[in-house]
Amino acid sequence: MKLPIHPIMEQSFAVIDREIGEHKFTSGEYAIVQRVIHTTADFEFAQLIKFSPGVIETAIAALQNKTPIITDVGMVRQGIANLVAQTFNNPIIVAVEEAPVALPGKTRTETGLLSCWRKFPEAIFVFGNAPTALLAFCEVLKNTSVKPAFAIGAPVGFISVVESKHALAKTSIPQIRVDGRKGGSPVAAAILNALIVLSC
Repeated sequence: MKLPIHPIMEQSFAVIDREIGEHKFTSGEYAIVQRVIHTTADFEFAQLIKFSPGVIETAIAALQNKTPIITDVGMVRQGIANLVAQTFNNPIIVAVEEAPVALPGKTRTETGLLSCWRKFPEAIFVFGNAPTALLAFCEVLKNTSVKPAFAIGAPVGFISVVESKHALAKTSIPQIRVDGRKGGSPVAAAILNALIVLSC
């Protein structure tokens, strides 16, 4: 199944191609970088996005197998829901919505993430907003042999953001992450949407 592309997006991709010029990305990696730049108009993402070996092939298989997708916040779900529904219709669960009340000393998103992990440890995990949830996720991974399908680590901000991405980088799970302070729900959604397009 080939998903249609809007003419304005096609024109935007052509502009991005011209401005980036020669690069060392694989075709799959470039499709992701291109879509993130299209979403943000920020070419610095070409230096910030990092891919673990084989993650794109792993991600494609997980999406095609209808693996559940756990997002940290509702904005990420909003950004991916349309393409997910058009393609593999994976279940989407929002971590923060799984926790009406936070556990002591934790945020609601962190609390919800831990609940989602217990229910769906082999899911796809997408972080676009909450570094506390990403840190909790990485901590859980230290004490289990069960591995998630893959993770997208792209929280944005100043507090614990860089640390959460460093923690993810130290894990062995397949991952795409945005190093540094930049990221956000639109970026996380763009990465997953690009993977969905590659899966079709």
